[in-house]
Amino acid sequence: MDLTEGSERNKHNRAKKMMLWFGIISMIMTFAGLTSAYVVSKTRPDWLVDFELPGSFFWSTVVIILSSVTFALAKKNIAAGNRRNGAALLIGTLVLAILFVALQFQGFSELFGQGYFFTGSESTVTTSFIYVVVLAHLVHLAAGLIVLLVVIYNHFKQRYHKGQMLGIELGATFWHFVDFLWIYLFLFLYFFK
Repeated sequence: MDLTEGSERNKHNRAKKMMLWFGIISMIMTFAGLTSAYVVSKTRPDWLVDFELPGSFFWSTVVIILSSVTFALAKKNIAAGNRRNGAALLIGTLVLAILFVALQFQGFSELFGQGYFFTGSESTVTTSFIYVVVLAHLVHLAAGLIVLLVVIYNHFKQRYHKGQMLGIELGATFWHFVDFLWIYLFLFLYFFK
């Protein structure tokens, strides 16, 4: 094997990892800005102080934590050569991700049911912020679902094996970040009223 070939592949892999981290840092900055605006807006006289997050948001948090566990276990099984368990765990991660999205929309339904709207005469700055933050996260989760589907597709095409795990490593890193982001947002919205 040519020594430059391996180093070129390593450079390529490092470049892909760096691009992912640049994307993650930009997402962190976006949500830092949103949560900072939330903090500043809390001083408004029309801020709701007795607002409770929908219960569906709590359950979606539990589901997304489980999805991170299943993705991590899938990666571990695939690296160990256990393709069948890896596939089952990746499919389980996808099912949990879909359940997370369903619970998020159930949370929106609960907000509507309580009379809290995004815009209009019945909306408040508090609920508008919550809608923006949750919807922004769902956009990032949509990207995570695409990444997950690509990882599943590549797994079934047998592109991952010991020594060739970059795609699943990048996918897992992004997925864990999106999961961590929701946990942060949920705890922020829950405790910082």
